[in-house]
Amino acid sequence: MAAPVCRVVRPGEAFTGKQALLYAPGISAESAGAQGLHLQMVTIPPGARAKPHKHEGHETALYALSGTSGMWWGERLEHHAEIRPGDYLYIPAGMPHLPYNPSPTEPCTALIARTDPNEQESVVLLPHLDGIHP
Repeated sequence: MAAPVCRVVRPGEAFTGKQALLYAPGISAESAGAQGLHLQMVTIPPGARAKPHKHEGHETALYALSGTSGMWWGERLEHHAEIRPGDYLYIPAGMPHLPYNPSPTEPCTALIARTDPNEQESVVLLPHLDGIHP
């Protein structure tokens, strides 16, 4: 087994995740050999929203860089939070949530870290919650 090394990682090619958000991957199992961490940028275009989802078994932390995002969360998406530039957000493992961008003109961007080094593998879509907040 190779010894761990420090690495500079350039942003990977942007992709749309299962939850319908735009990601620019950074540190992951694939890019750096990370074993318990994933770090990337997420952007929600103006007026867009994710699909309701949760990250089974993995915590998420965000730092808002630009724009404003709203997020419904809870078993029936009954709670609401608003995140502005400079805010941090913590999402416990397995917590259903639905982020969205209320602005019709400005994207919102955040730096996101998750305890899943493979990023999309822990995403569980929750289509039964899709019509609660159209």
